[in-house]
Amino acid sequence: MSTARRFAVLSSGVAPPGQRVLFRRAVVLGGSVAGLMAARVLSDHADEVLIIERDDLAALDVSDADIAADPVGATGPRPGVPQGSQVHALLPSGQIQLERWFPGFVEAALAAGAVNPPPDAHRFYMDGDLRAAPQGATGMPGLISSRPFLEALIRHRVLALPNVRVHTGVVEGLIVRDGVVTGVRHAGGEEEAGFVVDATGRSSRLSDWIAAYDFPKPPLQRMGIKLNYATALFKRPADPDVWTAISITTPAPGRTARIAGFTPIEGDRWTMLISGYADDRPSRDSDDYRRRCTDDFPAEFGTVATTAEQASDVLTYHQADSRRRDFHKLDRFPARLVAAGDAVASFNPVYGQGMTSAMLHASCLSEYLRSDPDLTRPAVSYFADVKIVVDAAWQISTMPDLGLPHVDGPYPKGYKAIRWISGLVYKASQKDRELNRSLGEVTTMLAHPSSLTSPKVLFRALAAGVRAAGVRA
Repeated sequence: MSTARRFAVLSSGVAPPGQRVLFRRAVVLGGSVAGLMAARVLSDHADEVLIIERDDLAALDVSDADIAADPVGATGPRPGVPQGSQVHALLPSGQIQLERWFPGFVEAALAAGAVNPPPDAHRFYMDGDLRAAPQGATGMPGLISSRPFLEALIRHRVLALPNVRVHTGVVEGLIVRDGVVTGVRHAGGEEEAGFVVDATGRSSRLSDWIAAYDFPKPPLQRMGIKLNYATALFKRPADPDVWTAISITTPAPGRTARIAGFTPIEGDRWTMLISGYADDRPSRDSDDYRRRCTDDFPAEFGTVATTAEQASDVLTYHQADSRRRDFHKLDRFPARLVAAGDAVASFNPVYGQGMTSAMLHASCLSEYLRSDPDLTRPAVSYFADVKIVVDAAWQISTMPDLGLPHVDGPYPKGYKAIRWISGLVYKASQKDRELNRSLGEVTTMLAHPSSLTSPKVLFRALAAGVRAAGVRA
C-alpha cells in the first residue's frame, strides 16, 4: 500500500468496529490530548485503563453544561502545559478524529461555546499580499476554540468511560521482564500493566527508561528553529468583518521572517499570536505587542490590537527546536510499549499540527490493536504507521523552516526536489481551485504530502505554470 493510501486509512473518520479485550490493565503516562486519546482507544481493549498524570485530572473535570454556562471560568490552562494559553489550532483532520472517537463531539463543542466562523470571513497573507488560503474541505462546520476548552471537553468524555480511572503522580520508570513491559513505577509505588503508552510530551524520559534495561535509545533528530512568540486575548465584537487571519512573511533581503494569526474562541474573544525567530523576540509588554501588530503585520492585526479591549496579559513562549524520536529505526524495543504525541515528535507550533498529530497517533494505536498483534514482540507496525503521520507533519513544517537563514538542517533526502515541487504546486494553487483543494488537504493533514507528487497533480501544476508564463509573455 502506498504511503498516501495508508495515511488515508489512518486519517479515516469511520468508527472502528467492535471491541476486543487484550489486557487486564493498560496504563497511559500523561493526561494531555495525546494521553486522553490513547486512553479512549485503549478503553476498547482493556478491562481497566489507568492514566497517571502529575496534574489532578479529576479536580479539573467539568461537564459540558458547566462549560457552556461559563466557557471562560470553567476551563483554564492545565499547570502541566506551559504553552496552554498560547494559540492552538485543531486542524480539520483532528476534528474528524474527535468525531470518530466521540460521536457528536463537534455539535456539543459548538453548543458549549466553540466558534464556527462564517464563510469568507478569513484573511490569508503571504509576504504582505492577500492570497487564496489552501482549503481542505471536511463537510463539517468549523470548530475553533482555545486549547484548555478543547482539552476539557475531551477529558470529560474520557473520564466518564466506566473503565478509565486516573492517578495523580509522577512516573519514575518502567518495569521490564524478559523484554516485555509489565508495569510502571511512580512516586507512590508500582502499577502492574499489560500495555503502556508514553504520552509525557517533549520532555519524555522513555529513552532513559528503556536504556536502563539495555535497550537502545531511539535516534533523536533536532531542527533548531529558535521560535519566539507571544499571545494575547481580546474581546471580540458580535459580528466583525474579519474573524480569522494568518500572515506569513518569508525571509528575503530587507524582509524578516515572521508568522502571526488570530482566531475567535469561546467567550466572545479573539486569541492573537505574533512570532519572531532567533533574536526577534516579542516581549510581554503590551505596548510592544501592539506596536508589533501594527508595524509588522497586515492592517487587521493592528486593528484588533488597538481597537479591541485587551482581555489578558501578553504571554510569551520560546521553543528552541522541532524534534522527533525515530522509534521505527530501532531493531530492539520492549514489547507492550509505545509512545504517542510529543513524546514521539513535536513541531514548530505555529503550524498547528500538535493536537491533530496526537489524534492520528491514536488512530495508529487502534489499527495496531485491531490487527491481532503478537504482544510478545515490539509494536513494529504501530511505529511504522506513526512514522507516516510524523513524516507528514515534519515535511509540512520543516520545509518552510529550512528556508530561515538561521536554520542549518537537517535537510531531508531529496530536499531540493521536494522544495521545487512544493513551490510549483503552491504557485499554481493560487489560480487553480482543484490544486488549492489538494494543497489544503495536505496542510490540514487530511492527505499525505506524497499525494502532491502524483502524476495528475504534477501535470496540472506544470500546465498552470506554462499558462502563467504565456500570459506574462
